[in-house]
Amino acid sequence: MKRVTLALTLALAAGLTAQAADAQTLKTVKDRGMVSCGVSQGLPGFSSPDDKGNWTGIDVDVCRAIAGAIFNDPTKVKFVPLSAKDRFTALQSGEIDVLSRNTTWTISRDTSLGANFTGVTYYDGQGFMVKKSLKVNSALELNSASVCVQTGTTTEQNLADYFKANNMKYEVIAFATNDETVKAYEAGRCDVFTTDQSGLYANRLKLANPNEHMVLPEIISKEPLGPMVRHGDDQWFDIVKWTLFAMLTAEELGVSSKNVDEKAKLENPELKRVLGSDGNFGEQLGLTKDWVVRIVKTVGNYGEVFDRNVGAGSPLGINRGVNNLWNKGGLQYAPPIR
Repeated sequence: MKRVTLALTLALAAGLTAQAADAQTLKTVKDRGMVSCGVSQGLPGFSSPDDKGNWTGIDVDVCRAIAGAIFNDPTKVKFVPLSAKDRFTALQSGEIDVLSRNTTWTISRDTSLGANFTGVTYYDGQGFMVKKSLKVNSALELNSASVCVQTGTTTEQNLADYFKANNMKYEVIAFATNDETVKAYEAGRCDVFTTDQSGLYANRLKLANPNEHMVLPEIISKEPLGPMVRHGDDQWFDIVKWTLFAMLTAEELGVSSKNVDEKAKLENPELKRVLGSDGNFGEQLGLTKDWVVRIVKTVGNYGEVFDRNVGAGSPLGINRGVNNLWNKGGLQYAPPIR
């Protein structure tokens, strides 16, 4: 029995030592004084800079929320614009701490890239955009069409699967970046532009005459978009994951950037746990007790983030749909903070 107990003790100690050795990202971020966040090269609603270099979007706000939780300051983020081709290498090499760049969660990416997805910030699906002048009303009318796609994405495989399943022919015209793909489509080098449907609405705003183009109704794939972190640091994985869960939980409890201080004063057991006056959940993450308050006060709850970036309060005007909370008919659901 003594030998078994000793062996278990040594194994536990070894595990804790390995865990401590791996949990370096938070320390690196604190020492650096900012979060290094990989984003797109410009996709309105998700991650896009203005002419002064100020970044906005859902993916941007995820990184600002992480900075808010750690530093109580959402501006302590360095945004690194990355192409679809280069995004995973930047994460693997340590150039960035988190990849928050409209990236689809798939099994191959989750198992072969040395990285983990931390949640779904936006449930999406691939679609098609065409010029209204083509008088096409369905993707099933696209036989023999030429299609502009971006390389290094899940888009190409989905496109091939859809056309094969429907016995249609097509020609792929591929480009390295999103902007190149959009410009080629607008210039008439292809009949159709395909990417995630949210991206179609975003890129439509970039066109000279957006009203001359339409997004077809078909959604041909599941594209759950979310942040990624490197394998090997469970603490950092938990921080990024629970940052999203905190924003979802706050919305579910009616806690917003406008009322978080008042909500924190209420004698509601769940609010007390979530907002830090009861329990040590923030400290378990390596953060402070008021980590959720920091996130919501500096960035907002998930509903606020969605609305101002892609929803009714934005130029995109996308309906919440499946991105609504679970108790409002959507898929967004956070594990409990308890």
